[in-house]
Amino acid sequence: MAKNENLHKASKAKNDEFYTQLSDIENELKHYKEYFKGKTVFCNCDDPYESNFFKYFAMNFNILGIKKLIATCYATSPVANTQIALSGWDESEYGIAKEGKAAYKIEISEVPDLNGDGATDLSDVENLIKSKNNILVKLCGDGDFRSEECIELLKEADIVVTNPPFSLFREYVAQLMEYEKKFIIIGNQNAITYKEIFSLLKDNKLWLGYYAGDMSFTVPDYYEARETRFWIDETGQKWRSLGNICWFTNLDTTKRHEELLLWKTFNPEEYPKYDNYDAIEVSKTADIPCDYDGVMGVPITFLYKYNPKQFEMIWTTDRGGDGKIDHLKKMHTRYDAPVVNGKGLYKRILIRKRK
Repeated sequence: MAKNENLHKASKAKNDEFYTQLSDIENELKHYKEYFKGKTVFCNCDDPYESNFFKYFAMNFNILGIKKLIATCYATSPVANTQIALSGWDESEYGIAKEGKAAYKIEISEVPDLNGDGATDLSDVENLIKSKNNILVKLCGDGDFRSEECIELLKEADIVVTNPPFSLFREYVAQLMEYEKKFIIIGNQNAITYKEIFSLLKDNKLWLGYYAGDMSFTVPDYYEARETRFWIDETGQKWRSLGNICWFTNLDTTKRHEELLLWKTFNPEEYPKYDNYDAIEVSKTADIPCDYDGVMGVPITFLYKYNPKQFEMIWTTDRGGDGKIDHLKKMHTRYDAPVVNGKGLYKRILIRKRK
């Protein structure tokens, strides 16, 4: 009951109701195509016929050589059954869950060209359930990714790809790690400094994907308007954009093996030492000095350029100097962030060049 209550709270959090554009999914996943051949892909936070993650894999099922595609939805998804009708779905047969919606799963083992046009497109996706090798069933529970039936599906999966609830990001990643799953997921850049996530980054158990920065999402009709980064398109669809979105993965990428070119030289005027920690401040990743071997504090965006063979990550700080810091044993002050001339800075990652 506690898990369900927490997920209900999460479902009301604005950042948990952002739905990813198909173009953003395509732009990221084009870098991982070789990983999907012969694999079972699980989208466990996605209404099967409303999620663009499901649409992407259904439309590219044969091209990618996927073995099986599984998707599950949460019963109270605000977009469930609003865009594409579920072929073969009979509410009178399966019943109606809380708030008039059922949680269900779909398992796709083949994607035939049902309309005979020689291509796999959304018209085929709408009719997938007509194939005898594809299954659509109601879940016993509410589709919580932590439920026993969803965990059993997770065990079967090789790769998990989705946009998980931001408010449950720590718990979601912890589950992937517990079951040793490969994954490509969307998260907020601020998650980098969560101690649980940073420990994984530091130990090279996960890293950032290819794209980071601005991303636009559709939001439900009841989403309240904002003065910035919010609009309504010509169809009446509400949109919200965020400037701090990134992809997290544990599939190897060419990007993380690229060496950062260092050209600037150290001087104490440009690189002041922190008041409360034996390290220098480097305000831009591009300004990391080539001739300094000590500890440096860099912006969290450094991780977009991080090569584990070139740099060692030591730890990350939290907010700008407004509390205690316990995980940096050498810092014996009240600040939880590096301080320069009495001023606490924004979140930093402490790094050192590898020799």
